[in-house]
Amino acid sequence: MVERVVVITGASDGIGEALAVQLAERGASLVLVARRETELRRVAERCGERAVPMVADVTRREEVRRVVDQAIARFGGIDVWVNGVGRGITKLPTLLTDEDIDDMMSVNVKSALYGMQEVLPHFTARNTGHVINISSVLGRVPFNVSRTAYNGAKHYLNALTAGFRSEVQQAHPGIQFTLVSPGGVKTRFGVHALHGGPDSRLQAEFERVEDVATVIAGTIESRRPDVYTKPGVHQRVVGYYSSLGSDP
Repeated sequence: MVERVVVITGASDGIGEALAVQLAERGASLVLVARRETELRRVAERCGERAVPMVADVTRREEVRRVVDQAIARFGGIDVWVNGVGRGITKLPTLLTDEDIDDMMSVNVKSALYGMQEVLPHFTARNTGHVINISSVLGRVPFNVSRTAYNGAKHYLNALTAGFRSEVQQAHPGIQFTLVSPGGVKTRFGVHALHGGPDSRLQAEFERVEDVATVIAGTIESRRPDVYTKPGVHQRVVGYYSSLGSDP
């Protein structure tokens, strides 16, 4: 991990913060991105002198472009880009509004799309690079009805990740696009969800944020294309679709 430059969006809390701390301990140089300056600087201080906070709203393409340019200017290049920004929602599908859908798409899809598109020219020029998109098991199976709009946004992110991988690797096999799918994680995800929700930190069965971060850090080393953070989840996903029906 030493000498690698890693950009993490959504780094002011939760998975992003835990990942930043672990990568700093392994010697990586970090560009930490989030909207909340006070919280972001606190995380940067935890990570040490090789961590640079950059306040930005990654739902705005021009701000993502600025982060790319400033990261390259500061460290001479980018090795890994982690799209960690995300937001949930608590609302039944029959009650969803245009504004609800727009929010889910902007935060969970467009932020990652901008990251991939804006860092890609730098990666293609070097013929190497790694994008990691943080999705969710709910992007595979719609277990939680009140999260339906979030589920749909993460399904979209999954498709984008696979599409970028297939397109880009035709000419640049050294560039990887990895999809990471955690289950429930003990973060502020629930309380920060659009329209509120239960505190995910109080759910006994949810994953520890440090454990999820460890899996993501390992993915930087392995460059695997598709990763679940909790054992047994892949089989659960396969079982869900197997139970829906069969070919005619």
